[in-house]
Amino acid sequence: QVQLAESGGGLVQAGGSLTLSCAVSGRPVNSYVMGWFRQAPGKEREFVAAISWPGGVISYADSVRGRFTFSRDNAKNTVYLQMNSLKPEDTAVYYCAADDSTVVYTTSAAYDFWGQGTQVTVSS
Repeated sequence: QVQLAESGGGLVQAGGSLTLSCAVSGRPVNSYVMGWFRQAPGKEREFVAAISWPGGVISYADSVRGRFTFSRDNAKNTVYLQMNSLKPEDTAVYYCAADDSTVVYTTSAAYDFWGQGTQVTVSS
């Protein structure tokens, strides 16, 4: 049974930084496509970033490219999302997800496993 557990959310002022973690259990983190998504109130879940498998190529949504950094620590079986220069519009529940395929999809429906989410709130 694969389980994903996010942590690291919180309240931060605009311009600040946060690092989210997603611990994976049940299977090596480098055997999946791993993704980060977010969902703001009243909006659909949207793609943030993902890392391909195999290959480890990272993709970002245009809205976060240059501000967010996706990384993976195979030894800790954990992926991270470093978020810098945060804006109020980044406020959302952030989810990590795993897809048991070799194609990076930006649609949430393609992902097989999900964490419970962690709230990120950016104040202006």
